[in-house]
Amino acid sequence: MNTLSLETMYTDTMSVSCSGTDGGSGHPRVYMKMDARGYVDCGYCDRHFVLTGGPADDRQDSKTA
Repeated sequence: MNTLSLETMYTDTMSVSCSGTDGGSGHPRVYMKMDARGYVDCGYCDRHFVLTGGPADDRQDSKTA
């Protein structure tokens, strides 16, 4: 089983929607809401959504002092 996400998307909102990836491998649009962990994964395509500046955002330049 592949444990890596297909793609990580950074967002400023805790509610996101996903309808799959470009290139014909789409799926029905689903709506998801992040919890206190600051991320959510799409159950269809494993796209990983991360709240910018949230606890799951491990990018150095996204943190504010």
